[in-house]
Amino acid sequence: MSDDTFRSVEIERTSMGNYVARNVRGGEMSMGAGEGASFTPVELLLAAIGGCTAIDVDHITSRRAEPTQFSVEVTGDKIRDEAGGNRMQNLRVEFTVTFPAGADGDRAREALPRSLQQSHERLCTVSRTVELGTPVSIVETAGPTGD
Repeated sequence: MSDDTFRSVEIERTSMGNYVARNVRGGEMSMGAGEGASFTPVELLLAAIGGCTAIDVDHITSRRAEPTQFSVEVTGDKIRDEAGGNRMQNLRVEFTVTFPAGADGDRAREALPRSLQQSHERLCTVSRTVELGTPVSIVETAGPTGD
């Protein structure tokens, strides 16, 4: 795999059920099991799906006009299925985007449906990965002993 395709984050435990995720650029985000204000891993998944599509749509439409409103709500149901284990279903990404009146705003409004479709069908790495069902491998690496 070449360097331009490789992606990674590091997750470090800060206390029981609390973690910090770090990217290679120095960004940090706290996450946890649902206690306090930290995001849960499922909430981060929803944010990743919505954020990925938002970036695609924003890049395409904002070339035509700056939006006056741009918000995304991502929802889904977490289920416990004996056959399939814990998982999310009924994922929904809802965009509320408005553009100013005028020719530029009209061009941006006209580009919006196609940009949503392009992101969903081709551009958004996160939702494409979820929909295609990419396997995840879990590997254990032993750390030094506390002796």
